[in-house]
Amino acid sequence: MNKYAIFYLFGYISLLLTFATQGKSRKVVFLYGARSHASGDHEFQAGSHLLAKHLNAQSEVDVNAIIHPGWPEDEKILDDANAIVIYADGTKVIGNGWAKMNELVQKNKVGVVFMHYAVHPSIEQGEQYYLPWIGGFFKNGISVNPFWRAKIKPMKGHETAHGVGPIDAVDEFYFNIQYHPKALPLGTATPNEKNLLRVNNVWTRDGFLAKGKSQSLLWGIVRPDGGRGIGFTGGHHHRNWALDGYRQLILNAIVWSAGLAIPKEGVPTYEVTEEELNEKLDDYGDRTNWIKLPTLADVTFEPGPWMTPEEHAASRKRPKSKKK
Repeated sequence: MNKYAIFYLFGYISLLLTFATQGKSRKVVFLYGARSHASGDHEFQAGSHLLAKHLNAQSEVDVNAIIHPGWPEDEKILDDANAIVIYADGTKVIGNGWAKMNELVQKNKVGVVFMHYAVHPSIEQGEQYYLPWIGGFFKNGISVNPFWRAKIKPMKGHETAHGVGPIDAVDEFYFNIQYHPKALPLGTATPNEKNLLRVNNVWTRDGFLAKGKSQSLLWGIVRPDGGRGIGFTGGHHHRNWALDGYRQLILNAIVWSAGLAIPKEGVPTYEVTEEELNEKLDDYGDRTNWIKLPTLADVTFEPGPWMTPEEHAASRKRPKSKKK
């Protein structure tokens, strides 16, 4: 075989490998936690189902999303994953797979996404795993979890902002998160006395002093090896997944974590109906717990008091009045 034939042969092989790589769908695995709240909140299964459904319904971004309850007994389903999304209470899912996830992060550069309560590990777990994996975590003694109205602004110039419309939502948006120095503020909002619905069970001096300071409710990190991680503190109220901008930003973030480029108009999505919003709920089929689409009434309220930690502690000690 002469040198020209060898040259063309190698060129042909290279072309085939390029097409094979481009044609390989990126796999996103949602691992969702068990029920822990009343219907409509912490709907980990339904929320994962909805987001996975929207990823699979579009064809512009080549992804294949699957959902699985809890940490899989057969961890092989994670071996070819490009991103793993965990939507659960604390570490109840990842707590069964620390070593495996760390291996996937280090060897496979797998993208990692933690949503809502799943961003809350112990301080030791947060520093060892969460900071390098996703760039931040809810830190005991510092972070807080009030319910408030956040008008989230995506990070200008970043891919995850593509196609994201206005976001105005009330949720249990944690803030005062412990961030990695290289964490990216992908979605920010500012808590204050006017948009606070109520202080929740966790309230700290740092949270009290954070009034009027911009907070990253969605953040990301590009790890030294090129792998990507995402943390999102929202996701308490299931109804918010029907908000177009809210859903768009998170779909973009999940796809970004898988190492894919985001289209200029964002990952294609579509308007959510009430029927779709109620699919796969923990109380699926029970019309008495039917979840309505978000309305202006959901974000309209008289602000609650921005308490000092001492006032908060005293309020929790007061006996609750009996219902008549």
